[in-house]
Amino acid sequence: MCGICGFYSKTNIFSEEELKKMALALSHRGPDANGFFFHDAFALAHLRLSIIDLSDAANQPMTSHNDRYVMVFNGEVYNYKEIEKELKIQNNIFCAKTSSDTEIILEAFSQWGIDFVNKLNGMFAIVIYDKEEKSFSLFRDRLGIKPLYYFYDGTHFAFASELKALKQLHFINKTLTLNPIAINEYLHLGYIPEPDTLYKNIYKFPSGSYGILSHKGLEIKRYWNIHDKISENQITDEHEAKNSLKDLLISSVKYRMISDVPFGTFLSGGIDSSLVTAIAQSINAEPIKTFNIRFNESKYDESPYARAVAKYLHTNHTEYTITEKDALELIPQLPGIYDEPFADSSAIPTLLVSKMARQQVTMTLSGDGGDELFMGYGAYRWAERLDNPFVKTFRAPIGKTLSILNNRCKRAAHLFEKVQQENMRSHIFSQEQYLFSRAEIKKILHPEFYHDFKLDENPLLKRNLSASEKQSLFDLNYYLKDDLLVKVDRASMHHSLETRVPLLDYRIVEFAYKLHPSLRMNGKTTKYLLKKVLSDYIPESYFNRKKRGFAVPLEKWMKKELKEMVQERLSEEKINLNGILNYAEVVKLKTAFYAGKKSYLYNRLWELMVLQNFIS
Repeated sequence: MCGICGFYSKTNIFSEEELKKMALALSHRGPDANGFFFHDAFALAHLRLSIIDLSDAANQPMTSHNDRYVMVFNGEVYNYKEIEKELKIQNNIFCAKTSSDTEIILEAFSQWGIDFVNKLNGMFAIVIYDKEEKSFSLFRDRLGIKPLYYFYDGTHFAFASELKALKQLHFINKTLTLNPIAINEYLHLGYIPEPDTLYKNIYKFPSGSYGILSHKGLEIKRYWNIHDKISENQITDEHEAKNSLKDLLISSVKYRMISDVPFGTFLSGGIDSSLVTAIAQSINAEPIKTFNIRFNESKYDESPYARAVAKYLHTNHTEYTITEKDALELIPQLPGIYDEPFADSSAIPTLLVSKMARQQVTMTLSGDGGDELFMGYGAYRWAERLDNPFVKTFRAPIGKTLSILNNRCKRAAHLFEKVQQENMRSHIFSQEQYLFSRAEIKKILHPEFYHDFKLDENPLLKRNLSASEKQSLFDLNYYLKDDLLVKVDRASMHHSLETRVPLLDYRIVEFAYKLHPSLRMNGKTTKYLLKKVLSDYIPESYFNRKKRGFAVPLEKWMKKELKEMVQERLSEEKINLNGILNYAEVVKLKTAFYAGKKSYLYNRLWELMVLQNFIS
């Protein structure tokens, strides 16, 4: 787990000193070692967090055995031992000099070229320099677990694990211009989806893709897409499906337990983290370390459930109590950690639990991905409801009736807004998150900043999906990738902690979309098949409960502890200064929220406040 960065310039405008500044900006991602490489107009830098093969021999940038290629790599490739065996079969003189995955994947590229990426099972952002062709080859893992940003204007190119490193380059920093489309996307989703960023000419390198940068320019192609894996044939046999899923889960967790440093798991007591922890403990001879944080407010506190699961599994459990003060003190730090507007307030507890875990371990396993793959959210039931022919016919009057009832009904009324069918997935997501609809965005932004935007919500597939399946696919492609994985990566790496996600092994992802939807959500039972597997490890009484999520009392804070900050950040002076938001509409939001008429508006106000932190 590491930080990587580098650049290429036809006009040599970037300097060695600037590369070192880029590396320094990423030092939290790799405190154990750093390395630099320069060749003609190309440069690479690597910041290492040592996880596998702790020796200096495994440091990067690493040069291939044939001296042609130089690589920097962020992430882990878990099946590197199998790849090493395959390399030795094809080249019986090959002998690894280290026990690291880095050396193996570099040699795999050296022997097999671009196609090597299809053999990798892991999370990775890889950049390889070819001394002969004078080119960069870039690769990002299938699900986009590891980040990779780049700047390209046709002449100059730079890349980095985090956006803040690119800002260290004077040429880029002086030309930074806000991207209006990204602002619109952010207000709708709470995050900025790939390939966009807050700035023009800076992009998120697309997941499941590779790119070649040469004198001819930059060409990017996909090597994996979940859409291509969705076939007409579906798995319907529950017994067969359960056994297959269990085998895949065990294999995935085994892979992700490979480590030369202490590791543990994040354990909330929910389905996903409990399953990952249970499998890990069943494999490990000694009690594994588990980590959870405790809130003083019972509404947001899942620690009793985590404690019960840990006791049942006999893990070495650590529970940290966090105070309101701990959480609130983090808020001013969020812009510097996340680099662009990011409205997911669960970043706060994620940062805190990462900090606490790092005191004992260097690597953790998380349960991210279970909700998207196995339909754990309420949005999937809403997708089915809104797809009902009766509801479609009487959508407007249903919404109007709900809008005059209590706060909960008023919130639900937004789901019934008139919206084009091709935008239905993002609309459901947005309103489930209490964020701005497309119609509301048009009101809240000044006309010159309002831009319509398109998301790939309805891809061409080999079979027709149910409404809930479509919603799940949207969440996988957007929410998981650009919110949840970003949240965990930045939070954990901020504390030099590697986090692995067993449920996002690409084999499990592909398997989930082969299942008949009833094996994912059966009636009112979400995560149906996942729960069946978990019941082999833990009695159902431990996890058969209402989903809570990893949340903070944001509504309360916005009314009390953060009220002064809201008024200051969303003041007329601050808003008119940058000319992006419509102050009259902001006033309406604040008035309705603080009058108690629409308490769910807290997330919209939080989103605006976060945005103001970046554009003020």
